[in-house]
Amino acid sequence: MNFRLKYIIYFLGIFIFSQLNYAQEEESAEVYLEDYTDEFQEAFFEALKQKGIENYDKAINLFLECKRLDSTSNVVDFELANSYLANKQPILAQQYGIEALNARPENYWYLNVLVEIMDKQGRSIETIKDELALDNDKLTENLAVIYFQKKKFQESLNILKGMKDSSFKKSLAQKIKDSIDNANRVDHIKQAPLEQNTDLTPLLRYKKEIGELISNEDYPSLVIKSEEALEEFPSQPYFYFAKGMGLNRSGKQKEAIRELETALDFLIEDNELGNSIYKELANAYTFLGNSSKANMYLSKIKSGS
Repeated sequence: MNFRLKYIIYFLGIFIFSQLNYAQEEESAEVYLEDYTDEFQEAFFEALKQKGIENYDKAINLFLECKRLDSTSNVVDFELANSYLANKQPILAQQYGIEALNARPENYWYLNVLVEIMDKQGRSIETIKDELALDNDKLTENLAVIYFQKKKFQESLNILKGMKDSSFKKSLAQKIKDSIDNANRVDHIKQAPLEQNTDLTPLLRYKKEIGELISNEDYPSLVIKSEEALEEFPSQPYFYFAKGMGLNRSGKQKEAIRELETALDFLIEDNELGNSIYKELANAYTFLGNSSKANMYLSKIKSGS
């Protein structure tokens, strides 16, 4: 096997097992590649490269060539859905997103992208339910989790109501309740009148401003404000957490993880903040396809805090 093919196998192996969360697949990347012609491999590898540098038109054309060479590849369908979505063509993305998900209805990332595609059109995934295998239990669970992560709590609860009783249903329902209660507490604090804003210490003023940015989901401003706060208070775990959240919700998971782990280094006996940090780390690692790390941090969350 020549060097270039080995390099392609290595790169595609990372893509398959990390990007698409295929860590539990038994077949290796090399076996996967051997099922395809050199022409397919060259086109697919170049398409990933063009997508990586945001040259979406060229990436789409190359993925379409891969689709011509193998019309059954759900990986190609997924990449076409992603690329069309990034290229602001959600209607075309929808077609391939549906094909990918129907081929692997239990794949979390396929469903997550299709939900995003529908959101971009101002529609819910239920509007295309006749085209999907919504009777698949794992797909239904994944959809409830995705709605929860998007803070669409009522939609997630509606999904859970139609499911059989299980530990999953009970656990997610409790998480939704906790999130709603926490949001209500934040709103109460935000609406409570302050006696004198000018009397706040710099530390409390930063915490108040950052709390408002979190409530408003203004993540770019959250990163900037947190960096400003850290210049004056470099040992405050809350500010590292806030910066990590802003980065994570802005699609910069690796940078977010560094900030969140630094927050843990400075954390001392604060279970509520600790739980928030663990949840954010779990979300970041889940997005990166590292379920082992995500589960590790989820297991650290303390109940009743």
